[in-house]
Amino acid sequence: MNKQLTLTVKNLEVKIENKLILHKVDISLKAGEFHVVMGPNGSGKSTLTYALMGHPSYKVTGGVMKLGSVNLINLEPHERAKLGIMLAFQNPVAIPGVTVSNFLRTSYRELYGKESSDVLTFHKHLMEVARMLEVDQTFLRRGINDGFSGGEKKKLEMLTLIILKPKFAIFDEIDTGLDVDALKVVASGIDTLHQNGTGILLITHYRRILTYVNPQFVHVMIEGEIVRRGGTEIVEQIEEFGYANIHRI
Repeated sequence: MNKQLTLTVKNLEVKIENKLILHKVDISLKAGEFHVVMGPNGSGKSTLTYALMGHPSYKVTGGVMKLGSVNLINLEPHERAKLGIMLAFQNPVAIPGVTVSNFLRTSYRELYGKESSDVLTFHKHLMEVARMLEVDQTFLRRGINDGFSGGEKKKLEMLTLIILKPKFAIFDEIDTGLDVDALKVVASGIDTLHQNGTGILLITHYRRILTYVNPQFVHVMIEGEIVRRGGTEIVEQIEEFGYANIHRI
């Protein structure tokens, strides 16, 4: 991957139903970097993820969103995905009738071309990643998230990202509702992506997942604004003093 490629958010303002949610948010994420955005519920973290992916209900009213030199603001979600930006959802939806394996194979060919890998090579790699993430291989023949538990859905999000190899992966509170074992598996998947050169933007309000991953940069969002930036020492400060006192730390 191009280590110089950067996902740039500058002075970003976003509205939902004419209500301003994000206020002049700045984040610069280079390929291969690992950033975390923390903040209490309702602070605008998920709004940032949906704005980055082009959700139609989230209107960008100011600022810049770019991948390299490409302006993202007027691109459709599938166009952003083709450029290499992908989102793991907090609450993945079920798509009955579309099997996991067919979805991943079709998506991979769409991203990398019909000659990118033969069926057997792709299937072998899919099985290897499924084993690593402790995904039951019978799930690959089922509809996407159809009847899956919360933890199984989150593992499938990780499987999808590792198979499709995005340049930038955004995680919208993927740790929500996971037990310790599932959390460790998801964290190992995030580390795998990071080690393979994917830029990571992890959204969370829990410290728990940060026990198992190693971000380089931490941003604190409160009421739609980035109010603090730094390293993992900020996580310790939040744990001790809480978000309510972050301005005074």
